[in-house]
Amino acid sequence: MAVALDAVLARVKDVCKRNGLLILSVLSVTVGCLLGFFLRTRRLSQQEISYFQFPGELLMRMLKMLILPLVVSSLMSGLAALDAKTSSRLGIITITYYLWTTFVAVVVGIIMVSIIHPGGAAQKESTEEGGKQIMSSADALLDLIRNMFPANLVEATFKQYRTKTIPIIKSSKASSESTTHRIIIYGVQDENGSNVQNFALDITPPPEVIYKSEPGTSDGMNVLGIVIFSATMGIMLGRMGNSGVPLVSFCQCLNESVMKIVAVAVW
Repeated sequence: MAVALDAVLARVKDVCKRNGLLILSVLSVTVGCLLGFFLRTRRLSQQEISYFQFPGELLMRMLKMLILPLVVSSLMSGLAALDAKTSSRLGIITITYYLWTTFVAVVVGIIMVSIIHPGGAAQKESTEEGGKQIMSSADALLDLIRNMFPANLVEATFKQYRTKTIPIIKSSKASSESTTHRIIIYGVQDENGSNVQNFALDITPPPEVIYKSEPGTSDGMNVLGIVIFSATMGIMLGRMGNSGVPLVSFCQCLNESVMKIVAVAVW
């Protein structure tokens, strides 16, 4: 009996050791949900809520810090270690797959928007309040292609290309005077209901607004441009042979060290 119990305990210990991170992650999610539902009844202030957000904010900041070196080193070292023909074919397949899935997503989104108009009222309200036109699908697709080839690689680490739409009012005094309409309202009674008065209202249509597209940027890492550059660099290093070995070794060491830092951060 004691031998069987020791075997079970050893097996449980081995499972916990091999899947410790997964068990702790599930346990932390469960405890976080229960604690969150409980604290909702306490009506905490925004300052007290920020104290609970602080550990999670530190974790997200650490993971965001490691995205750039992890993506660059893993792609460059991985593609450089492959055969030249294999890496070229793999790169073409990856880019084709990404563009095809993006195209399908855009087509499905346009079809669904045309059929059910999700969030139409909210978008109209926000557009009227902000005075900005919603970006068209063509501009979004062109911005996606532009982000694949960043003009400045350093800027791509913290900014990405985004087309800005600027409203321009196109109206003249002559056109405003010529398009003024007069509407006469007959038979309007006063408060006593005895006297009948007539009113004339001059209504001028609103000026014509033309939206002009200009180049701009938005905050956020241009991951697509960095991925394209890293994949191209890795393929070229693989084709260079022995002359590219030092940089490949550097990328492999950087990749291993970043993975260890990620493991420490998650634990």
